Amino acid sequence: MPLGALRPSPLVEQATQHLREQIAGGEWPVGTKLPAETALAKTLGVGRSTVREALRALAGAGLVQARQGSGVFVVATEPAEDWPTRLRQAALTDLYEVRMLIEVEAARLAAERRTEDDVAVIRAALARRREAAHGGTAGFVDADIALHAAVVAAAHNPVLTALFAEFVPALRQGLIDLVDLLDLRTGDPNHGDAGHTALADAVVSGDPETAGAVLRDELTGTLAQLRRA
Repeated sequence: MPLGALRPSPLVEQATQHLREQIAGGEWPVGTKLPAETALAKTLGVGRSTVREALRALAGAGLVQARQGSGVFVVATEPAEDWPTRLRQAALTDLYEVRMLIEVEAARLAAERRTEDDVAVIRAALARRREAAHGGTAGFVDADIALHAAVVAAAHNPVLTALFAEFVPALRQGLIDLVDLLDLRTGDPNHGDAGHTALADAVVSGDPETAGAVLRDELTGTLAQLRRA
């Protein structure tokens, strides 16, 4: 498909889309050097600054790469998915398996490293979870996640905290759907209170083995329910 002159606006978006289509269509295979900015600008009927911005967008999507002194080369025909997008598209069972790896160790570390401030936050989060049991599913799930986040934060490892935060948006909707699908709160509005209380107590008392075991049991049980759903 030949390149053609573009409509006036929005030029950068149109230029980016045109070039993306050419790359995806095989006009410039992987490893190919793109025409110079001047040539692309002339063909597309836009300024060099527009072409430059379009190439930046393609580079951000992982399609092209600028090599100093050599030019811009095609490095992929499909855009790379960013991490949040990949998480949103992942199966909840897959998320839970990785969540177990992150949170079980975080709980162990939290029991070893928690401060008085952490203890206060964890106890308050447990209380809010119990209060949320009297409300709707979304609020209950938010309170549940907040308690888990408080435990992860008490590990005082910024990488663990950041990883958990990345999982939260995908986990939240998945948990809301799961609770409603399995009617987990019909007979017990405060579903899982015993396990969460045991987790909080283990972290507060400084018992890493129990903290890790309690959380592993809780997440393993939920994962089993997910696989049966």
